[in-house]
Amino acid sequence: MEILIPVIAVTVIGLLAAGMLVAASKFMAVPVDETYVQVRACLPGANCGACGFAGCDGYAQALAAGEAAPNLCVPGGADAAAAVAAVLGVDAGDVTEVRAYIGCHGGLVHSGKKCEYAGIATCAGVNLMFAGDGRCSYGCLGYGDCAKACPNGAISVAEGLASVSRTLCTGCGICTKVCPNHLISLIPAAAKIVVGCSSQDKGAVAKMACGVGCIGCKKCEKACSSGAITVKNNLAVLDSGRCTGCGACVEACPMGCLYKLC
Repeated sequence: MEILIPVIAVTVIGLLAAGMLVAASKFMAVPVDETYVQVRACLPGANCGACGFAGCDGYAQALAAGEAAPNLCVPGGADAAAAVAAVLGVDAGDVTEVRAYIGCHGGLVHSGKKCEYAGIATCAGVNLMFAGDGRCSYGCLGYGDCAKACPNGAISVAEGLASVSRTLCTGCGICTKVCPNHLISLIPAAAKIVVGCSSQDKGAVAKMACGVGCIGCKKCEKACSSGAITVKNNLAVLDSGRCTGCGACVEACPMGCLYKLC
């Protein structure tokens, strides 16, 4: 009896506690929005914020409340938009696939260092020292903050220059937020030509800093028959929506800072 009584007491207490938990789960349950659950299942879970909301949960809540369009998920693309639209019973709309692009092709090969840096090996760290250790103050800092932030391993750094794999990039835009020099932008996946420079220095200064830097000569602007290129603040700016991919600007650029994408 000395052993049986404690066992019975513990069993009764366990049963009472279980009953209380069951009752609490019924009377204190929070209603679940089934629409939210179904919509959330359609999203990839990248939590990149490219949609303008606080991750996939925030976007799913806005979709369920009818406060957002179904085509804002960049990583999910057309497939996610179609799935969300099917759940909500609305039109998916057009989805423009984008990819990250780094507006610098200098690096150690074409630009080089102006000093030796021995501090914290991050772009954010080196940027605190006179805008970096590179000769071009607008160029890629080369310490890979963007590569570390990319959830898909789409960015690599070689010879002091970061580059993006267009096959691995989902266009989430996380990398655009970590570059101190704001070199990374999202461009249409169908873009044919890009400007591989972000320098706003005048021609002579830009040419001394980098062998493939834009010198603002406007030869590309004059060569473009579709008016897709304009020179602003000593830098060629390309409108991908108007670009036909003819390549005339690439041939006209004396510095070779315009590139055709493969």
